[in-house]
Amino acid sequence: MKLNPFILTLSALSSVEAFSPSTLNKRYPLRNAVFAKGRSSCDLVLYAKVGIFFGTSTGNTETVADYIAAEFGDDAEGPIEIDGIVGSVADEFAKYDALIVGTPTWNTGADSERSGTGWDEIYYGEMQDLNIAGKKVGVFGLGDQISYSENYADASGELHDVFEKLGCQMIGYTSQEGYEHENSKAIRGDLFCGLLCDEINQDDLSEERVQNWVKQLKTEGILDGSSESSASPTPTAVIDAEVVATPPAEVIVEDDVISKLEAENAMLRKLLDESKAMDKVLANDVMNGESGYKPYYNPKSLSTMWVSSDGKKCYYTKESRIP
Repeated sequence: MKLNPFILTLSALSSVEAFSPSTLNKRYPLRNAVFAKGRSSCDLVLYAKVGIFFGTSTGNTETVADYIAAEFGDDAEGPIEIDGIVGSVADEFAKYDALIVGTPTWNTGADSERSGTGWDEIYYGEMQDLNIAGKKVGVFGLGDQISYSENYADASGELHDVFEKLGCQMIGYTSQEGYEHENSKAIRGDLFCGLLCDEINQDDLSEERVQNWVKQLKTEGILDGSSESSASPTPTAVIDAEVVATPPAEVIVEDDVISKLEAENAMLRKLLDESKAMDKVLANDVMNGESGYKPYYNPKSLSTMWVSSDGKKCYYTKESRIP
């Protein structure tokens, strides 16, 4: 089935209670709406704005991913475990205007592939072929800041760098205040490169940290959309297009257009008045035999052809219906 893009007019859905314009505008970007043509009808396919992806080994990263998904509600889809989409990452990422990606840290002594999850399999292979420049990306990571104080959540830094090198717009940097780490490869400047949580030593702070971070992401425009990915997305929600009414055509006339039309109309009236005056003069000359032109009136076209006495010259005058 081939997908053909169309512009979606929200007013067309105003009569459909389940898909009101305000709801659609909030949850789904217009440019991600397409019509899928079938044999007997067509379906309206919509794509969610934010996709949440994570890798995990013990389940702690998934727990935080669930917190994030709950905070976004209908504005996001997921969380989706990265191990389950290896081999189809391009198609999955293309569904969303923005991404939230998370990872734990295991291989603390390694220079790369430090997550111990499916991220390590795709960082320098499958992901290098992605065309996701401009997509907004927020990173979150898990680590043990007491046992690994010198390498706290190191893998989050690698996750951040891979997306940044692909041209993504990185958002969601957070303060180091309130943590007990000594060092981390996830630090950029004076900030963490995303949200870092510690489910071992500070699990009671995770939900509050997530709430504050999601608010921050929204203020940084994660729901505004900026992706121009060229990959063809896969449908995530389908609505029967038969319920979509065709909106009436609207004609908007600007004030300056009206002013121009009025000016042109005034000029035409002036020309018409001058033409009528000239016609009277010419007609008078003809009647007095001074012009040598003879009139031939056409009642169908309301025009008069004036022919010279020698038949070599002529001109036309026409009655006007303008009041």
